[in-house]
Amino acid sequence: MEPIITHFTDNDLYTFTCQYYVLQTYPRAEVEYSFFDRNGTCYPQGFAELLREQMNHMADVKITDEEINFMRRKCYYLPEWYFTFLRGYRFNPEELSISQDIEGHLNVTVCGKWHSAIMWEMPILSTVSELAHRINGDTEKYNEELERKRIREKGVKILSNGLILGDMGTRRRFTYSHQDMAVAELAKLYKEGGTCNGNNQYISWNGKFIGTSNVYLAMKHNLTPIGTMSHQLVMFEETVSGVFECNYNVMKKFSDVYDGDNGVYLYDAFGDKVFFNNLSKRMAMMYKGLRVDSGLEEEQIEKIIRKYHSLGIDPAGKQVIFSNGLDIDRAIDIHKYVDGRLLDSYGVGTNITCDIHNCSPMNIVVKLTKCRITESREWHDCVKLSCDKGKTLGNKQKCDYLLSVIA
Repeated sequence: MEPIITHFTDNDLYTFTCQYYVLQTYPRAEVEYSFFDRNGTCYPQGFAELLREQMNHMADVKITDEEINFMRRKCYYLPEWYFTFLRGYRFNPEELSISQDIEGHLNVTVCGKWHSAIMWEMPILSTVSELAHRINGDTEKYNEELERKRIREKGVKILSNGLILGDMGTRRRFTYSHQDMAVAELAKLYKEGGTCNGNNQYISWNGKFIGTSNVYLAMKHNLTPIGTMSHQLVMFEETVSGVFECNYNVMKKFSDVYDGDNGVYLYDAFGDKVFFNNLSKRMAMMYKGLRVDSGLEEEQIEKIIRKYHSLGIDPAGKQVIFSNGLDIDRAIDIHKYVDGRLLDSYGVGTNITCDIHNCSPMNIVVKLTKCRITESREWHDCVKLSCDKGKTLGNKQKCDYLLSVIA
């Protein structure tokens, strides 16, 4: 089968921003990532071999001058030496272990130096998703014009309801070509500036399509790549400094690494209570905002507003990005609830890149499961608790213990 991923930056921006953070803070760290299928999918026999074939192709994928120059312009916070590092980076398929059990469940792990292994998350997820849709026959039933029409209808709803929204759907996309089409249509629609309603009245957009987390598609369509960090930074730090201090330490280190740029913090790796109890005024002022990726959004909004008020900060000037499995209608409901009390924006993934007629999206993730800060130190289990019980991942004994101490 031909390679599914052929572009080095067909990856989310946070992969690169986190990789640079790792190089600056824990350059000798070693990690293990594990694949989780929340639906318990039984893949057809032979799927592991197909995935292995695709991952082996990744050894030939190199960054191009065009990609480097785009990242230089758009990712101004990354230094020149990092682009030199990317020029020399090569995917190492030997870091991957891929197999299936007798029932067809897929087992994938990645082991290696953190700054190297970190690059595999998105290629694994997007390839598993696309392979599964091909094998299930979903791609044969795909009607591009119908899906283009549905994307434009979503775009009109987004832009006419005042949403500030970006695509974050690389990991569970239907196919690369569908994500490409969706991003292109949303960008084109936004540039049109408005539309006519049923009464033939022209309505100007009061929302924005701000870009995509996929760096290659951002380059292809002249958009801004979006994203800052992922849960893994906090999950790793918990093994270093403990559950009560890990958020503060990551906030400080991340701010030091980026000198204040990339100032949106993903706070829910160990639930909201741990984070809000330890959010200092200095960090709250230093970061321009927060990302909400779990919990009931209305409850999180009130907690965020109360915390900012308690620190003497006006929440109306703070950005909050909502990204917890949203569809467009849910994002509109949240926007109405916020009602100008925060600078709200939205990252929508599967509902843009895999909401396909007569097709069910995957529910898959790759998460950090073990780590050590150098090759000579002991290994530790990495876990994620979240504000949603369904997103708790990792060693159950450790999860239960941490839940007991932070309750």
